[in-house]
Amino acid sequence: MKKTTLLLLALLLVTNAFSQKKQNFQLLSPNGKIEISIALSDKITWAITAEKSNILMASPMAMTLNEAEILGKNPILLNTKKESIHTTFETPIYKKKTVENKYNQLVLNFKGDYSIEYRAFDDGVAYRFITKKKQDITVKSEEVVLNFDQDYNTLMPYVRDLRNPIDPYISSFEALYEDKKISEFTPNALAFLPFLTQYSNHKKAVFLEADVEDYPGMYVIPNPTKSTSFVGDFAQFPLEEANGGYNNINRIVTKRADYISQTKGTRNFPWRIVVISENDKELANNDMVQKLASQSRIGDASWIKPGKVAWDWWNDWNIYNIDFKAGINTQTYKYYIDFAAANKLEYVIIDEGWSADDNLLDLNKALNVKELVDYGKQKKVGIILWASWFSLTKNTQSVLKTYADQGVKGFKVDFMDRDDAKMVTSLYEIAKIAAANKLLLDYHGMYKPTGLQKTFPNILNFEGVKGLENSKWTPNDDVPGYECTIAFIRMMAGPMDYTPGAMRNTTKSEFKPDHSNPKSQGTRCRQLALYTIFEAPLQMLADSPTAYMKEQESTDFIAKIPTTFDETVALDGEVGKFVAIARKKETKWYLGAITNWDARDITIDFSFLEKGKTYEADVFTDGLNADKAAVDYKREKITVDSTTKMTVHLASGGGISAIISLK
Repeated sequence: MKKTTLLLLALLLVTNAFSQKKQNFQLLSPNGKIEISIALSDKITWAITAEKSNILMASPMAMTLNEAEILGKNPILLNTKKESIHTTFETPIYKKKTVENKYNQLVLNFKGDYSIEYRAFDDGVAYRFITKKKQDITVKSEEVVLNFDQDYNTLMPYVRDLRNPIDPYISSFEALYEDKKISEFTPNALAFLPFLTQYSNHKKAVFLEADVEDYPGMYVIPNPTKSTSFVGDFAQFPLEEANGGYNNINRIVTKRADYISQTKGTRNFPWRIVVISENDKELANNDMVQKLASQSRIGDASWIKPGKVAWDWWNDWNIYNIDFKAGINTQTYKYYIDFAAANKLEYVIIDEGWSADDNLLDLNKALNVKELVDYGKQKKVGIILWASWFSLTKNTQSVLKTYADQGVKGFKVDFMDRDDAKMVTSLYEIAKIAAANKLLLDYHGMYKPTGLQKTFPNILNFEGVKGLENSKWTPNDDVPGYECTIAFIRMMAGPMDYTPGAMRNTTKSEFKPDHSNPKSQGTRCRQLALYTIFEAPLQMLADSPTAYMKEQESTDFIAKIPTTFDETVALDGEVGKFVAIARKKETKWYLGAITNWDARDITIDFSFLEKGKTYEADVFTDGLNADKAAVDYKREKITVDSTTKMTVHLASGGGISAIISLK
């Protein structure tokens, strides 16, 4: 009898193990076009298809807490929960007023106090780990694998930072996209998110992440065991740091731990996201990160005021025809404030130099911050101060309260250059303290957004983009091609502190870097269009007041374009070639389109306008001679309605910009 019992028990164990290996689940998008296939065996994998096209082949996922506990290894499923969600939520500081959030969800709950949550949307899919452990945990590593069925072309931004070759995770998150087959990417070379894969059936997928909190951001490297695959890579937690980099104000990691995060045992981990499109233009108006980010932690956000900014650094404080010496001094900034007030700009940034780089309470004696704040208040112009992350973290609470009490409206935080768990946690903490002091933030310093702007809406901007400032030192960048790429990839992650607005515009052959009289690649109308195309609730006017006053017609036009909108429509586009977008604020529409270095004709379809109503469009188009003189433009006012289709010629590196008002 005892032998029989043991035999039955052994058979039961084998049967249970076998059943684990045969467990499969499917999750469809609401429209049924996208399918996630999940398989449980000795590991957990997911595969993605879109209308029977393979997006991802079976790709494992796991999280290692210690050598004895690997979430996802030999999983024992306890139960499942599937549901359909269809809601909307308000987005007051965004490219649209409300976002529709419609998806099907499957949660798999496993023995070991963890779950994996999968969501399928009509435009993509996502998953995340969830733990429910009573004690804090150490995450040693996370396995993220992206297996493809073919050697597809991929647009990938490499990490290229020479400040600390010992630590590859120091990154400015600024890079042009390399267009290569998956198998052609350099082994072990880090690349950052988001990136795009182009499928043979014209579909495209963008890979990104959201809700990264108390955890490092994800990089990818080529899979060393498979030529058509990428794997995730994460910076380990910093143990020791030293000053280095620009002016010695970066914190360079000199020693890292053997884990990536020490964190709460009960928590949600970051979303791993794949956005899928059939038409490129869909990528230029996507809300996935907004849908997956955590809710706002600011109760009353009515004090948060987006707007446009007169900015000093890009133009090298180069104002003239004045009776004082321009520079980092009180007179110069009063001049910037006067310019901002005259053009109804909401803010002026006082960039590097107003204080010691390493001590924000050690002031430059040539510049009186309190006097400028008071002067700005009289003119209805707010003051935003620049700070390095290192100096701000020395005494965050005291510094932010000191300047908030003086009436400063916010801080532009620079030179983070990392997204390991320590940096990520710090940026959440700074945002929390800033919000308590009713201060805006611009995380300019080389950091990519992952939804933090929704959780703390006082963060209006992020850099993490190779912005216009690079024109001061990079002669060989293909800027028009890059700008026609980031609108579909980088902008999907969140707002971009790209800092447009150059009034000295050049053709491809004319361009050369210039520190004090910087120029842009492409036409004047291109620069105007960027104010509509590029999302930035805190949008810079990068050129000098002198340059803008010389080009007052263009300046007046820029000043009228809002920085947040009620509705967005992606009109047309092709990654790397051109993009056209329309956005609505109250009763007016704003339109922008740009092309790469290839001149082209595009047709603007005005069917986004309300039917039965007539509108007047104030239109800036490339001039007949813009191919030789990029500053050349034509301005005209035309009557349009929802039936209008207008063919427009975009010069090489050109654009079109329009403000459309009800007649």
